[in-house]
Amino acid sequence: MSSVKWLQENESFQNPLISGDPDPTIPGLIAVSERIYPGQLIAAYKLGIFPWYSDRQPVLWWSPNPRMVLNPNNFKVSKSLKKIILQFYQNPDLQLLVDHNFEEVIRACSDTKRINQDGTWITEEMIDAYTLLHNHGYAHSISIFHKKQLIGGLYCVSIGATVFGESMFSRQKNTSKLALAALCAWCKDQGIQMIDCQQETAHLKSLGAESITRDIFLSLLHQAVNKIKSPWNFNKEILGCWL
Repeated sequence: MSSVKWLQENESFQNPLISGDPDPTIPGLIAVSERIYPGQLIAAYKLGIFPWYSDRQPVLWWSPNPRMVLNPNNFKVSKSLKKIILQFYQNPDLQLLVDHNFEEVIRACSDTKRINQDGTWITEEMIDAYTLLHNHGYAHSISIFHKKQLIGGLYCVSIGATVFGESMFSRQKNTSKLALAALCAWCKDQGIQMIDCQQETAHLKSLGAESITRDIFLSLLHQAVNKIKSPWNFNKEILGCWL
């Protein structure tokens, strides 16, 4: 019988750095809840836990081992990406906006079709929960616009000196890469040394992300989450560091 705990409202998560996996047959699954309760997301992220589940499922809370992270200083800017950044940088019809219509960005991420993925984990409940985080200053979006039309972007969570990357989308080729390049540039500028990418993908690996053990990740996270949070206020000029 599984020993994964069903959390009720106001119940705390166990710390995976101390307790590990409650059920070794389900690696990385820390807890389950009927829904995302108020305050639960922030408490989870501070412990390196995030929700990932499908619509009409219980909320599944994960802390995978290993963990995919991206040091902004290691972000790989290929010659082709540098050319894309330069074209974007020089085109006045293309703009980058921070925290502009967060809900539109997260819905665009939810609607994006992905290879080998049926449906989305960004449910209506998730959209509501992360929009509330945004309203409280913890969740942020980076949007790429062409003549006031949204063509790409990402959303993330920011606590202290750590950024947790959540999802990206592109309606035109490479626009999600531009958003990620801007995020990495801002993190470099602010001295933030870790963007959590959660799980390994070949795409993120090609951009400089790497896998580290959960214990190392959680130790680094513990040091970073209580630092002073940097102000989210930048535009496309931040990309100049890659040129």
